[in-house]
Amino acid sequence: MPTAIAVTSSDLVLPPLDRQTPPAAVQPRPTLEQSLNALHALIEHHGYVIAVHSTTGDDPAVQRLRTVRSVLESDRVALLGVDLPPLGLALLAQQLRQLSVCDVSPGVLASSARLLAHYIYAGALLGSVAGLDHVPVPLATHAKSWVPGAQFAVLAHPRPQLARVGQEELPGPEFGTRMVVAAGQPPSDWVTATLAPAWHVQGVATVPLPAQSTRWWGTSRLAEFAAGLHDVSVLYQLVSSVRREMCRWCGLELIGDRCGFCAAPLSAPPDQPQPPAVVHALPRGAT
Repeated sequence: MPTAIAVTSSDLVLPPLDRQTPPAAVQPRPTLEQSLNALHALIEHHGYVIAVHSTTGDDPAVQRLRTVRSVLESDRVALLGVDLPPLGLALLAQQLRQLSVCDVSPGVLASSARLLAHYIYAGALLGSVAGLDHVPVPLATHAKSWVPGAQFAVLAHPRPQLARVGQEELPGPEFGTRMVVAAGQPPSDWVTATLAPAWHVQGVATVPLPAQSTRWWGTSRLAEFAAGLHDVSVLYQLVSSVRREMCRWCGLELIGDRCGFCAAPLSAPPDQPQPPAVVHALPRGAT
């Protein structure tokens, strides 16, 4: 069975892109006992579990996962905190689900999350930036956000950017992507009608707005978006292009400089510099 990919809430589960993509497991369950039983069943059935969650905020679901893993005393559960907005996190979980059915070991799959996240462009169209904490906002822009009808395009990842809609452009990826959009209030077609064509995306899907998005972006007047690689063969090529190592602590195979399961760093000999964990971006035509 493929490695199980878990998320902390059901609204972080994006629809599969094909019949081969397995569903995500939603963790934790309402009670501690249910969470223990569910995670134990996943380990027994899949062998390994990779749970992705946001590094921002104090999410009770993440605390519950840590508690359950500690009680089970299992070294087969990876808790991966990723610095992405909610929709970007959901997209990363979808990519891991796609790769889980490929010839990718659990250790490589877990450590590939940091690599895949590098190629996710996550942002939002906001009606106000007054409550935005995750992206630097100049004082003058804060003042402009109080003007009726003002809209701002904000890119939180991979490089924070802020642009006034209609006056500035938001820089996008230089490789082929597919975009997911979650519309909040008030509705706007700027993301699908303007941003998506400007970024030359290869498809747009509309999904419900994650419950955590309003808190993450500091306003309910938003339309969240995330664009990333979608072809499983390209994802596999990207992960396979990075040299694999063995974790000296738990023995699992990994890529990059840190094990996704035990979080142990990879220590390279002084005369053998460690290769970068991120390869060059693929051109748009590669997908």
